[in-house]
Amino acid sequence: MKLEKKLVSSGYWLFRWRSYFPIIIILFFIPAMAEYEYVGGNREMTTTWGIFSLFVGLLGLFFRILVVGYTPQNTSGRNTRQQIADVLNTSGWYSVVRHPLYLGNYLMGLGISLFPFVWWMPVIYTLSFALYYERIMVAEEDFLRGKFGDDFEKWSEVTPGFLPAFSKWDSPSLEFSLINILRREYSSLFALVLCFTILDYIGNYLVVRRFYIVPMWTNLFWITLVAYLILRTLKRYTKILDVTGR
Repeated sequence: MKLEKKLVSSGYWLFRWRSYFPIIIILFFIPAMAEYEYVGGNREMTTTWGIFSLFVGLLGLFFRILVVGYTPQNTSGRNTRQQIADVLNTSGWYSVVRHPLYLGNYLMGLGISLFPFVWWMPVIYTLSFALYYERIMVAEEDFLRGKFGDDFEKWSEVTPGFLPAFSKWDSPSLEFSLINILRREYSSLFALVLCFTILDYIGNYLVVRRFYIVPMWTNLFWITLVAYLILRTLKRYTKILDVTGR
């Protein structure tokens, strides 16, 4: 099998199981947290660093929100069993980068990897993300090339794969949908805050040998948990968060 075909084949397989990528990264957090210490030996400085790390993660979530808010139905989804694309997204954030959601995912994970304040953790995360998602992106583009042909080729020739070229911005074809964001991204926010809360909990125990969570993380956890439960209930049992064509 040619190398390109092997990349595509492995990419389709990884695409189906991509939701398990965080589990792989967790394995690297074990030795990272084993080295955990308060930044500068100070709890307040550690909290400040945690806020910065959270900001990086939220930047990734914000980027996802900007993408999802403008995308039509059956594109840019969380589907895992097979590729789905009713139309080829080429406007909005897809006019500046071909894989904007994965860029958002990368930044979210990068923020989490920064939290332990161990230099090699974000490096390992970046290399793992590149190795894993490069194949998924190759597979997705193989699918889009087969479905949209010349339209895909023309778009891909002028649009970067992962690093945005903001000068190529083309206004979205749809209006921004806040409801679509609430329906699709509530779990991402909760998962992000949950990760920071757990890391703070573990870190405090490793340093002071008692179970303790900084009030800021506790408050964020409960706020996002309540929001998660409310939005999940509305999504599953009502049509309040349904948007036609989204």
